[in-house]
Amino acid sequence: MRTTVGIIGGGPAGLLLARLLHRTGIDCVVLESRTRAYVEQRQRAGMLEQGTVDALRECGAADRLGAEGLTHHGIELRFDRERHRIDFPALTGGRTVTIYAQTEIVKDLVALQLAEGPPLLFEAEAIAVEKPESDSPVVRFLHEGREQTLSCAYVVGCDGSHGIAHDAFPAGASRTYAHDYPYSWLGILADVPPSCEELIYARGPGGFALHSMRSPSVSRLYVQVPNGTDADDWPDERIWDELDERFAIDGDWRLERGLITAKSVTPMRSYVHEPMSHGRLFLAGDAAHIVPPTGAKGLNLAVSDVRVLAHCFAEFHRTGSTRLLDRYSELCLNRVWQATRFSYDMTRMLHVHPGGDAFDSRIQLARLRRITASRHAAAELAANYTGLPLAL
Repeated sequence: MRTTVGIIGGGPAGLLLARLLHRTGIDCVVLESRTRAYVEQRQRAGMLEQGTVDALRECGAADRLGAEGLTHHGIELRFDRERHRIDFPALTGGRTVTIYAQTEIVKDLVALQLAEGPPLLFEAEAIAVEKPESDSPVVRFLHEGREQTLSCAYVVGCDGSHGIAHDAFPAGASRTYAHDYPYSWLGILADVPPSCEELIYARGPGGFALHSMRSPSVSRLYVQVPNGTDADDWPDERIWDELDERFAIDGDWRLERGLITAKSVTPMRSYVHEPMSHGRLFLAGDAAHIVPPTGAKGLNLAVSDVRVLAHCFAEFHRTGSTRLLDRYSELCLNRVWQATRFSYDMTRMLHVHPGGDAFDSRIQLARLRRITASRHAAAELAANYTGLPLAL
């Protein structure tokens, strides 16, 4: 097989890049190691910055998003049994965010890909990227019971933090920066209408909690738990009781309970791989960086990567110049580090730290008080949450 751009990974980043390249007239092939059913059911983020919504519209994948997405104009911070709203449009000149599940984004992109092309191969496991420094890199992959090769002009690794793309960087050609957090999230999906109109970020006596939603009838909630927690050790009633305590305020508000349909535990980690390119190999999304979900940046960072990369490929296709392709890593990394910093700050501010003392607690509350008392501090949070501009 031969193509111009070989894309490893059929998640949102790889699928969106394929759509953007296709609309520019650049041929590509997407290799996804999992089945279609697995990819379309994989639960991930659901908060979209405006730039992510714009990118999905640009590639023709926003029909259902426009009809079913929930526009949010702010978030609520809760601490000390108080509630404080951060008004995004008032603080950012009108910017908002949209709630639309990643599972639905993937379904929309897969349907377009299979209907219009370019090729998307499921159960095609990439096992190596060879000769990334050459003019003709090769991806070796397993598909339909045999090893095959995909010859490319360029390779893009959208295969996540456990993928093989970043392993093709030679020793000494890259550096990784990582930070592991001393707590995890126990996340649930529940068949109950959300108890709020906008996301609630709460710092309760027992730790952090988040109230989000997937639709008007499905709630998505998270509670801070120790690392190594087994979700089976948390019966439904215990989860609801803990959420009740962490969301509690002095006022008239009630957390609605319902049938919990899914539970999972997510460790918290920050990770950045520099640079994000080597020769003709590029990394995008979780293959290049991971952030804790507190700032809702993971999916949006992946989309910003591929928007930048698609723009670089479009200039190359139009002019033959690799000027922007050569700067891809540089163009992305400042935004990556700003999102990493924001996610770190949000996480540190809202979680109860194991082994922390009264000083740590008072510093956290001082940060929250500063945000809720100062328009400048609130505007800084709103600008980062709704999405920083691309460096293009």
